Amino acid sequence: MPSACDSAIEDIEDMVSFNDPTPQDRQSARKRIIPRSRKKNVEHEELQADSLIPGTQKIWMKTWGCSHNNSDGEYMAGQLAASGYKITDDPIEADLWLLNSCTVKNPAEDHFRNSIKKAQEQQKKVVVAGCVPQAQPRMDYLKGLSIIGVQQIDRVVEVVDEAVKGHSVRLLGQKKDGGRRLGGARLDLPKIRKNPLIEIISINTGCLNACTYCKTKHARGDLASYPIEELVERTRQSFQEGVCEIWLTSEDTGAYGRDIGTDLPTLLWRLVEEIPEGAMLRLGMTNPPYILEHLEEMAKILSHPRVYAFLHVPVQSASDSVLMDMKREYCVGDFKRVVDFLKERVPGVTIATDIICGFPGETEEDFQETLDLVKLYQFPSLFINQFYPRPGTPAAKMEQIPAHIKKQRTKELSQLFHSYHPYDHKVGERQQVLVTEESFDGQYYVAHNKFYEQVLVPKRAEFKGKMVEVDIYEAGKHFMKGGPVEDSQPFTPSIAVPLQKGEVSGLTQPGQLNCPLSSAQHAHKHHVNVSVSAHVIFHSD
Repeated sequence: MPSACDSAIEDIEDMVSFNDPTPQDRQSARKRIIPRSRKKNVEHEELQADSLIPGTQKIWMKTWGCSHNNSDGEYMAGQLAASGYKITDDPIEADLWLLNSCTVKNPAEDHFRNSIKKAQEQQKKVVVAGCVPQAQPRMDYLKGLSIIGVQQIDRVVEVVDEAVKGHSVRLLGQKKDGGRRLGGARLDLPKIRKNPLIEIISINTGCLNACTYCKTKHARGDLASYPIEELVERTRQSFQEGVCEIWLTSEDTGAYGRDIGTDLPTLLWRLVEEIPEGAMLRLGMTNPPYILEHLEEMAKILSHPRVYAFLHVPVQSASDSVLMDMKREYCVGDFKRVVDFLKERVPGVTIATDIICGFPGETEEDFQETLDLVKLYQFPSLFINQFYPRPGTPAAKMEQIPAHIKKQRTKELSQLFHSYHPYDHKVGERQQVLVTEESFDGQYYVAHNKFYEQVLVPKRAEFKGKMVEVDIYEAGKHFMKGGPVEDSQPFTPSIAVPLQKGEVSGLTQPGQLNCPLSSAQHAHKHHVNVSVSAHVIFHSD
């Protein structure tokens, strides 16, 4: 059972700089962690702690939410595997469940809460991470559980070690250096990539907005960007480990650098220099206000042959009055300016967007404006969300729209979205596509063309991780199908052999990576026994 004290290790993040040691450096210091034990049954608890050897247990991980959360999960799995823990895909055989949560929607938090309950029913040790416990650590269902804050993922081994011994540890502070808030855990930590061909890099945490419906802000806080040189180094290392696609992620990529005196285009031009021929970079979500001043440069960058002509710009509503109530800090005219400019300067560009149906105060006229916007642009990728009031947000205190109306508007928008077919006119085209994964049904490989449109290709081993030339012969609502062009040879963008599924990034032999002291070197320096599990399956919704 967890200790009655929820703060077994005090936060010391105000004293931690970005040059703080990696988890491997900390292995020799484990014995110094002395969690306070309960006053009663002290002898029993001490005996229990001494009878367990952390680092020998099996851990099951589940991650909900965005690509930023998935990257955090990859880093946590990598550090645990490097410390000897076995990451298993079987929750039943696991000794401990590490649950990495998302706070964007009620259903995601409900799944997270139910998973905690299920783990406790099966008498599993539990460690929770992600935005839910960071935003609301005092929730009743989190009592007694160990928590890893969103900026403390580099200390996951310490927390899991203590949880295994029955102690409750909570690390929730902010990382600072000289009073300045840092972007989060260092980028050169061990990682197990969900897909060995794709590297997800968080370029900043937090944002500059204060949207009235958003719970993530409570967890991730204000904007904190990683320095350009560290992002360039992480990109370089990723390609040296066989990656062929980079995803840049954050709560708002467009705001990158505003806290450290730089901007997104400056970062992107540096990263493009590191991308091998045939490999690709995908830019993550950006809110309209912060992309407006960079439109000229962004059009040039999205036109670069090694950058997907794809941008995710959430509009949320096409009604200015609703946007004002949301505190989105732009009007629908600003959004249209972004879309129109990029469509003109980057022919064929894919604009993905998000819409919330049934926000408090949304009238039928407001909703009609949103329908008209979707009819105008016929977005090929549209994320439709029925409004859920998140506890603790200003929007939760507003007068709510009846559930049946929210449901009806969500259904109406979904029907409109499914009424048009954005890829039909592309049948007969010849395209270059990058193959990175297997389809959900296992029948095809999934590739993406220059516009990040999904193309299914035959499942041939020689295509995986390659740039392939295909002729489009069929189009569906969300995909196209392409047949390989005869006499066309797949092009290999990777400059190294990709890591195996479940293999830990950064743990190759010293000297193989042209990067600062790698995790393997740290481990060797401190005589840490590094054990890597080759069987890791990530779960995400």
